Amino acid sequence: MGDEVTGSALKHWDHPAYSARLQAGRAALAQLLSEERLDRGRPMTGLELELDLLEPDGSPAFANDAVLEHLHTSGEEDALYGAQHELGAFNIELNLPPRLLDGAGLSWYESDLAAVLAEVREAAGKAEVLICPIGTMPTLFTDHMGVDALSRARRYRILNDEIMSQRGEDLRIDIRGAESVDFTSSTIAPESANTSVQFHLQVAPEDFARYWNAAQAFAGVQVATAANSPYLFGRQLWAETRVILFEQGTDTRRANQRAAGAKPRAWFGERWIGGVLDLFDENYRHFAPLLPLCDEEDPEAVMAGGGVPHLQELRYHNGTVYRWNRPVYDVHRGRPHVRVENRVVAAGPTAVDICANMALFYGLVAHFADAEVPLSERFSFADAAANFRAAARHGINADQVWPGLGLVPVRRLVLEELLPKAAEGLASLGVGGRDVDRYLGVVEARCRRGVNGATWQVARVQVAEHRQRLERRDALRAMVLDYAARAADGRPVHEWDV
Repeated sequence: MGDEVTGSALKHWDHPAYSARLQAGRAALAQLLSEERLDRGRPMTGLELELDLLEPDGSPAFANDAVLEHLHTSGEEDALYGAQHELGAFNIELNLPPRLLDGAGLSWYESDLAAVLAEVREAAGKAEVLICPIGTMPTLFTDHMGVDALSRARRYRILNDEIMSQRGEDLRIDIRGAESVDFTSSTIAPESANTSVQFHLQVAPEDFARYWNAAQAFAGVQVATAANSPYLFGRQLWAETRVILFEQGTDTRRANQRAAGAKPRAWFGERWIGGVLDLFDENYRHFAPLLPLCDEEDPEAVMAGGGVPHLQELRYHNGTVYRWNRPVYDVHRGRPHVRVENRVVAAGPTAVDICANMALFYGLVAHFADAEVPLSERFSFADAAANFRAAARHGINADQVWPGLGLVPVRRLVLEELLPKAAEGLASLGVGGRDVDRYLGVVEARCRRGVNGATWQVARVQVAEHRQRLERRDALRAMVLDYAARAADGRPVHEWDV
């Protein structure tokens, strides 16, 4: 979805041709797999981060064009760390270069993140706005929800039109949590409230299913420990409201399709898989194209000539199916590969928090993917899905079902069971002991103190409302400005006072 939709591509807008190309892409990927032509090198990692922009008064700043102009020296999208538009006019996205984790890889990620955030913060200052890495924008209200809230990048306007056309009626955002929201929108602008961080892990194709299944199995733990999205439209909802908002804000199903049990595009899944093709086949079976753009490439001809196809149609379609753990096919320096894109965790609060979340993911997935008895054989997919939902609702105070333990508080599960396994997994990836201790120590401290981004936001708003006697909107503005300042300071969120 990071690729821009160009004018020349729009001339090739052809739904029947697109469907045929999807099938050709699937056949080419199957052939690449059967001929063992996909890369089996060392496990490269990558990171994408989405950010929000704030006005000096704490309101959302619809200023991504201006900030990107200050960042880009030539107007190209390959400027500073791939800085580019995201869905909302108050969002931007950053992409860090792929790397190995061995040695001090996690520390390098933290230093790179801190440096790039400082540069983006400087560019934002030139546009007279602030940056805020946070899960849902606390000061985005329903009166912001016009089409102007959407980025002016063409692909997002087209995406909006296609989602609303397929749906055939306004979106309904209906969320019941600590408080409730019930709002209808004629655009997909509510989805722009969400920002996240994505962790990528390249894997050997024969190992993909084990890694994906493992990532699904502990996704609830990730959500619980890193929750950072308690507010939407002025209301306190779920600890990780992103999850339910993503599901509702990208829902292309018509009413009769929802009633019949059709799958939402933001989808946890329904079963453990046996291989990467299972997921691409589900994409074709359950989801209509949203960006039916055809490339000039003929995958069959490329394969016949011994070349490597880019499979642009397959990638466009996959980019509009919002799995929490997404399969990715890509070509890097002429070598095709597959990777797991972990989309579970909210953005922020700080570079060290992001790297702690990264350490937990990579450590657990490495450990459980190599386990003698995989998690997918030890408990049901339905339990994994229920864990994910419970974690989104209750965050760090959630309970999780876990093999051999039954229903257990997530803080106890992490402290007593999972942190040692994550440390083993990181060690198997060659991560140095200092990095293991530093970043898993952040997760440990969150669990011991019961503090993450979501709990801090709620506590800070309560202080503003009850001690400072502020109305909710003003309390949210005060909180998000305090949050942005502390995020810039760089100390992990469990050390923030209220």
